[in-house]
Amino acid sequence: MLYVVWGFPPCRAGGVYRALATANAFARGGWDVTVLTPEREAFERYTGVDPSLEERVDPSVRVERIPFSWPTLEPDVRQWPALRAYAPRLWARARKELDQVPFPEPAYGPWRRELEKAVDRLAAERRIDLCVATANPHVTFTAARRLHDKHGVPYVMDYRDAWSLDVFSGDRLHQPGSRVEKWERSLMTDAREVWFVNEPIRAWHAATYPETASKLRVVANGYDPEFAAEGTARVPSTEAGLTFGYVGTVSGKVPLAELVEGWRAARALDPVLERSRVEIHGYLGHYALPNPAMQRVVESGADVGVSYEGPVPKAAVRSVYERFDALLLVLGTGRYVTSGKVYEYLATGLPIVSVHDPGNAASEVLRGYPLWFPAASLSAADVGRALADAAAAAVAADPVIRSAGVEFAARYRRDRQLDPRVSELKAVAA
Repeated sequence: MLYVVWGFPPCRAGGVYRALATANAFARGGWDVTVLTPEREAFERYTGVDPSLEERVDPSVRVERIPFSWPTLEPDVRQWPALRAYAPRLWARARKELDQVPFPEPAYGPWRRELEKAVDRLAAERRIDLCVATANPHVTFTAARRLHDKHGVPYVMDYRDAWSLDVFSGDRLHQPGSRVEKWERSLMTDAREVWFVNEPIRAWHAATYPETASKLRVVANGYDPEFAAEGTARVPSTEAGLTFGYVGTVSGKVPLAELVEGWRAARALDPVLERSRVEIHGYLGHYALPNPAMQRVVESGADVGVSYEGPVPKAAVRSVYERFDALLLVLGTGRYVTSGKVYEYLATGLPIVSVHDPGNAASEVLRGYPLWFPAASLSAADVGRALADAAAAAVAADPVIRSAGVEFAARYRRDRQLDPRVSELKAVAA
């Protein structure tokens, strides 16, 4: 199996955990796996790295690294063309247009050339029975298409989220007849399977491309038992106060300011919360350096115990969860939004406070979890009430309820999501 993915260890981008788990699941399922991904230097220069993740790659997996450049994020001004230095906006517009000549995707389109060259070489070196390409970026699908058209290899498209659907607004990003729509329809038509992370996204694509509906599958992100703090046994201290924690990348869609204001409101409702704190662990933004605007929002809550603790190596995530008495699920608004961290949160058995629109797809994942405390809205009063209710549940620390929470989460173990697909595809290939 050839697995084509942009974000693979040591990349620290959010989708890397699904990528790591997918490669390992196929290896565990008896496949001979080769991963095609960028050189390490690309992640070191552009996204930041988590070296501990490379230790988690199954030793049997071969990793083929090919060149990838990202001119718009080039940090070395000595490498900039003169046009960028003297007319940066004009250069950016031109760069965006040029990027989409080989494939309709800004920044990533030029990578198509390297991908196709690499898969031709790999197909000449060894037999490939299946290709799995994961987005985003969606240019990875061109490698699968090349193998299919030139070498007769069946392929699977793993979307993670969506290409033509804005999962936050629900709007269509690329209209019928556009280059993206033509590419997408053609790719999905020829694919063996197409994977999505939740049912709302799958259903949207089934309605949009009804001729492909029978091959669309939900493969939820799930959680990795080797990383998750399953059933953490922390005992809260009302004298020292509670620790509410967030773990993950904070995107621009995350209602960070609403969380801070809700926390202020919550402290007025419960004396224990006056002695408590909020810790945010992860990246502020999608790049190596923290987003300044997000950092200012966090710092605005310093007087009430809100702090930014920086990124966490995946190998240390378990110990971070064990610091918390309750968890904060802070997500951007969107009925198609779940987030990978919700599954990891469930595994802890801790109280979870949802600071997001009630209509998010994450609500369907959490429904039935015995320690779920959703904010009725993003108003400070509603967020504060949910935080106070979660604090009361954390102080009670009922072991029976916590065990029920861990049992509820077990259905979302990553292997239980991936293994059925791995087995079925192996049978087809055989």
